[in-house]
Amino acid sequence: QVQLVESGGGLVQVGGSLRLSCAASGLIISFYTMGWYRQAPGKQRELVADFTSSGSTNYADSVKGRFTISRDNAKNTVYLQMNSLKPEDTGVYYCKAGRAVWGQGTQVTVSS
Repeated sequence: QVQLVESGGGLVQVGGSLRLSCAASGLIISFYTMGWYRQAPGKQRELVADFTSSGSTNYADSVKGRFTISRDNAKNTVYLQMNSLKPEDTGVYYCKAGRAVWGQGTQVTVSS
């Protein structure tokens, strides 16, 4: 059974940091583009960052220089390190594998 399980979300103050994890089972993350997306209340889901199978990374302009996506192939886990958090980073963060496998999401709330 293919499954992605996110963790690491929570409540943090402006300027704080969080590290999200996405543990995969039933698939090998190094074979897929792995991405982090977020959805704020009343807004569409948007790409935050992704990590292709060839090792390249891509970031939304709004998070460049603050967020870092990485993966640990041995643990079959993808991470999103989020620094200098802003209120506009608030939302539900989802992990995605390939084109159609999604996790259940983890809430990130940045308070001012």
